Amino acid sequence: MSDFGGMEDLLQDFLQEANDLLSDVDNKLVDLEKMPDDRALLNDIFRGFHTVKGGAGFLNATELVTLCHLTENLFDRLRNGELELTAELMDVIMDATKGVREMFGELGQMVQPQPADPAVIAALKGVLSGDSAGVAHAAAPSPAADVAQEPVSAPGEPDWNALHAAVTGKAASVGPAQSDVITKAEAAIVESVVTPAAVVAQSAVAASPFGRRTTDKPGGQPTSARRAEERGRENTIRVDTSRLDQVLNLSGEIGLTKNRLTSLRADILAGKNDSETLHALDQAVSQLDLLVSDLQNSVMKTRMQPIGRLFQKYPRIARDLARQLGKDVELVLAGEETEVDKTMIEDLADPLIHLIRNAVDHGVEMPEERQAAGKPPKSLVRLEARQEGDHIVLIIADDGKGMNAERIRAKATEKGLISEEEANTLDERQSLNLIFMPGFSTKTQISDVSGRGVGMDVVKTNIQKLNGSIEIRSEPGKGSVFIISLPLTLAILPVLLVLLGDQPFALPLSLVREILPIEQSRIQEVGGKETLVVRGEVLPVITLARLLGWPLERYPEYGVFMQTAERSFILAVDSFAGRDDAVIKSLEDFRPKGVAGVTTLSNGQIVLILDMKELLSDLGQHSDFGSAVRALDFA
Repeated sequence: MSDFGGMEDLLQDFLQEANDLLSDVDNKLVDLEKMPDDRALLNDIFRGFHTVKGGAGFLNATELVTLCHLTENLFDRLRNGELELTAELMDVIMDATKGVREMFGELGQMVQPQPADPAVIAALKGVLSGDSAGVAHAAAPSPAADVAQEPVSAPGEPDWNALHAAVTGKAASVGPAQSDVITKAEAAIVESVVTPAAVVAQSAVAASPFGRRTTDKPGGQPTSARRAEERGRENTIRVDTSRLDQVLNLSGEIGLTKNRLTSLRADILAGKNDSETLHALDQAVSQLDLLVSDLQNSVMKTRMQPIGRLFQKYPRIARDLARQLGKDVELVLAGEETEVDKTMIEDLADPLIHLIRNAVDHGVEMPEERQAAGKPPKSLVRLEARQEGDHIVLIIADDGKGMNAERIRAKATEKGLISEEEANTLDERQSLNLIFMPGFSTKTQISDVSGRGVGMDVVKTNIQKLNGSIEIRSEPGKGSVFIISLPLTLAILPVLLVLLGDQPFALPLSLVREILPIEQSRIQEVGGKETLVVRGEVLPVITLARLLGWPLERYPEYGVFMQTAERSFILAVDSFAGRDDAVIKSLEDFRPKGVAGVTTLSNGQIVLILDMKELLSDLGQHSDFGSAVRALDFA
């Protein structure tokens, strides 16, 4: 039941504006920690909390008003020079902003927010009263700080300890649990981009007003265990009115051209087939083709959003994690104005957070280690976006210790992920890519930050779902760079049309490097595999017919040099039908393995878009490319 009957639209407007405002406050807090005497930053943050408090008061969200009011008073003292900003005080402020964001989540569920964490309220009141003795303890960044104390039920709430004992027959554990405090904060921050109206953390808590915090009930699941399908998606998008005006103008031009074509059609049906009429028809069709292309591009642009909306969440995450680990890390952002498809921004949230956590946890060293190596104690992690042609490139780089390919191979062998024989055949690039294997981790002990071997696997899986690729470059002692390449949009896919007999198939053009003729005299067998030497590089040859499980009636005459993140090979085909920009239609109810979707050619013929990575997955990372894989059967 909603606590905001008749005010739903007003509430959603407030949440949208307040989430953006709080995200801006988060970024300014990170900047303020570097420049604690910057009065402009102090005033901006003060105004941010004051604005949120005003909107919350109009909605009668008294608990949110209370938390914002205390934080606002603290910043008033800071800007008047009555308080000094310390690391412990900043931790209290960060906890307060996290509490505000949690309350936004509850408001998104159409219920009044529960009171803020008593420890945060007590710390804020202590600072304002001049008694800051407990601030350092309350704001300690220890990951087990929240869960080391015995859960205490608030008045009117269930006794969670008694309930646990009744169900399990055992007393509730009060030791460090699996709860990941930093992960919860990160999830709340990142999901505010994806679902401002659904930031409430765990699904078990969403159905109940009780147990909002980990201290309220034992056995809470870590946020990292949530599934993508459990998270809602934001159904609204902000569009510049100039872009909508362009769409409207193009629609009007298309309407005029349609009227012109209707008139010409009537003339032709009346027998007027002179050269002037045919020339006018040709001009009208050409103009319509141009206008439709422009309209398509304009509509696609309405889906494009600046990636800065996502980037602005990460400085806070990097700061919190670095403080937890005792490191000094600065996250540098670049290319925030780069525009990406809205759906892609939503799906990039998890991969980027894993890569940033990986850079802070695994990549950069402790300050004393950096100084011993002749580096500055502060580490730099760079998150950059830029457009290159029809692709978006994301770069996550650090100036840490880099990765050792030999150590990665040894660790993968030790964990049984690959055999020693396979390890000996890997070059440096393939060795670095082993970190994407499920279960791989260089950590000897599992912590709340890493060690389970799932983070980088999630990164690779999600990037591949976006038809993208990821590349690693690393130099021991100097740092690592992760380069993600993504298409501009998921709605239109440039493809190469190839023929197998008379049947066309579409290959993603992003995987195609070169087209070359195949002469059987140049085919060589190496270890029982068909290979072709291209500019000194020995590449395996696999025919499309064998890959699909079709009979090989004659040996193909052409080869497509294809490259994925794991391998390079020659795909042998009978012929080509050209290049096209395919509008992808997904197969909702039935999707054969190896088919990414379908598209329709200009002649109305339906063509399957092949998912090469999925088709090749059954071959294994180092298996025989010449063997047949019966993945698709159209017989």
